[in-house]
Amino acid sequence: MDIAVTGSSGLIGTALARSLRADGHRVVPIVRSDRDGDVLRWDPSVGRIDAAGFEGLDAVVHLAGEGIADKRWTAERKRSILESRTKGTSLLADTLATLDRPPKVFLSGSAIGYYGDRGDEVLTESSTPGDIYLSEVCTAWEAAAQPAVDAGIRTTFLRTGIVLSTEGGALAKTLPLFKLGLGGRLGSGRQWWSWITIADEVGAIRFLLDADVAGPVNLTAPEPSTNAEFTKTLGSVLGRPTVLPVPAFGPKLVLGGELAEQLLFSSQRVHPDVLLDAGYTFEHPDLPTGLRATLDR
Repeated sequence: MDIAVTGSSGLIGTALARSLRADGHRVVPIVRSDRDGDVLRWDPSVGRIDAAGFEGLDAVVHLAGEGIADKRWTAERKRSILESRTKGTSLLADTLATLDRPPKVFLSGSAIGYYGDRGDEVLTESSTPGDIYLSEVCTAWEAAAQPAVDAGIRTTFLRTGIVLSTEGGALAKTLPLFKLGLGGRLGSGRQWWSWITIADEVGAIRFLLDADVAGPVNLTAPEPSTNAEFTKTLGSVLGRPTVLPVPAFGPKLVLGGELAEQLLFSSQRVHPDVLLDAGYTFEHPDLPTGLRATLDR
């Protein structure tokens, strides 16, 4: 297959491109830079894209977007996070809709932030959106792909949870503390964390390139855990104590109240109904298996 990928240098994009190339697929990065080689160029901020280069491709996987937790949230930062997703998605969807030979499938990034803070409620792809900032971002992000949907391109929204990897993301950032025995539950620890290993994230995306699935798809393992359970399991896998709870005011002081609340303390008990119904088999369905594989324990 010939597959174009935005965000190909990010955590998920790098792993996906590596996996696809290992099996002989052609991966074409979509980049802003003047990098040489087999790439497509775009600049969503000014609406520029190499439209002709998308003709005849088999698929487009859109993973680009500014990091949610890279900086403290200000009004300007929140606008930038939103526009980095909606402008790029709109540009791609509008472009694909005008092609004579468009890709058969458009896999467009999203996140479980779509569901907001829902306590113990079990959330599936048919659940309604939440009412927090991240819900608004994800709703607008998915809506921006509508031109591709209207053009008859199979469009799938990758509602990704917490990706477990030692190469980036939340686990990689907190791992040094846990290895020192300084990790602990966040706040009450009752908030649900819906996670997926990087291996299953890549596996699910590859599965969706071929599966006859459109619309939202939860990319989370079938067994989410509370933060307290996650903390205890991680400590057990590492052989380290996790007895020091982290008061909520700590992360809020470092990250800012709204960012910390929505990223660390919101509760999303997400279930991957669509993936399972379509026949995807998780390599790491439960947290102990996922953490051991991720940490090579």
